[in-house]
Amino acid sequence: MVDVPKTRWTFSKKCGKHQPHKVTQYEKGKDSLGVMTGSRVAMVGRRSQFSGKRLKPQRRLC
Repeated sequence: MVDVPKTRWTFSKKCGKHQPHKVTQYEKGKDSLGVMTGSRVAMVGRRSQFSGKRLKPQRRLC
């Protein structure tokens, strides 16, 4: 068995600061949009991850 902590420090909107909250079990956080779709379509409006790569000049075959 894994020892899971019973409390976790999270932000409280009521108090406006971090407070210990009771936790039954840790849950996985929300995946980012790019990870969920796995395609470049999700990168709309953002800088493309491929735009920073420098292209090599092509040789002419004549």
